[in-house]
Amino acid sequence: MTPPPPPLTVWGHTWRTVLVISISAVAWSPVFLWQWENARWWWWLDLTVGLASFVLVFWRRRYPVTVGVITNLSSAFATTAGGPATLALFSLSTRRRWREIIPVSAATLVGAFIFVGIDPTTDPGLRLFSAGFVVAIVGVTVGWGMYVGSRRELLATLKERAERAESEQAARVSQARTAERARIAREMHDVLAHRISMVTMHAGALTFRDDLAAEEIKRTASVIEQTSRLALIELREVLGVLRDDVGDGAPEPPQPTAGAIAGLVAQFRESGMNLQYDDRIDPATIPDLIGRTAYRVVQEGLTNASKHAPHARVTLLVTGGSDDGLVIEVSNPLPAGGRSPDFPASGLGLVGLTERAELAGGRLHHGMVSGHHVLRVWLPWSA
Repeated sequence: MTPPPPPLTVWGHTWRTVLVISISAVAWSPVFLWQWENARWWWWLDLTVGLASFVLVFWRRRYPVTVGVITNLSSAFATTAGGPATLALFSLSTRRRWREIIPVSAATLVGAFIFVGIDPTTDPGLRLFSAGFVVAIVGVTVGWGMYVGSRRELLATLKERAERAESEQAARVSQARTAERARIAREMHDVLAHRISMVTMHAGALTFRDDLAAEEIKRTASVIEQTSRLALIELREVLGVLRDDVGDGAPEPPQPTAGAIAGLVAQFRESGMNLQYDDRIDPATIPDLIGRTAYRVVQEGLTNASKHAPHARVTLLVTGGSDDGLVIEVSNPLPAGGRSPDFPASGLGLVGLTERAELAGGRLHHGMVSGHHVLRVWLPWSA
């Protein structure tokens, strides 16, 4: 469907008005003197109908067919209506609708043939030539109008495509920004959650226990200091991904792999966790892509266990292979009374792990099994 014509500027109105007046003046000039000398009533009729057609043509965009028919039939008796009739036919042709163009063009030809037949200034031997000339003018007007309409449609289509592309690009940028924020949020949670949990546990021990020796207090304070320093370092590394300035160095976000799980286990043991680590696969053989996910799974699982069952015996099992995939299982019994210490829960840890596992093509399950809370993650080896 042809789009609506663009609004006319002052210059657009000006040159169209000048063109209409010029066409009418050229059409009227051969009969002007004959009408004045031989049929003055026709002179006044021609001028009146021409002025009325000139005013009427300003509504050609709102009523294209009506204006086109009236102005072109008027040209059968008034040569001054030739300019408005031409403009009306051209404007209607830009709509590229044959059901409108054909009847208006027929009215144009009828009006022109009538005038050629009654024009007293036309040589009878040239009437056939004049009729052919009129047909050519109508054909050129219709063809030019359809070309302009086609060009308008092409420009409108290109504009629509450009706007759609910009809109889609903006949507992609917004989605990428949202995904990046979610990734950074998961990264910050994974990196900092267990550090802050360790600090909270040891600080809580210093607050509530009055029977600690000076050496034990010093050792606990040292653990708090070291853990806090590591948390700050890791926080700076994670926030480094937000820097846009290349000059800042833009450090890479922390990307530990399965080889770092042993060190992570040692940290939890040093913090006082009763942790049994059953490693049935060589971490060096685990691909880095799933190794990073495996590290985060272990980190989050042990952090949750330390928060909700701090004195329970925690079991970490890492097994699998290239044929069966990698399996990570963290289990611990419920604390006495079935209640957990009063730690604030974000509710985002397992959600983030589930997203990580699914992005790697794996699965995550957690729940109660025989009085134990079990977190089990399967990751495909080819991830």
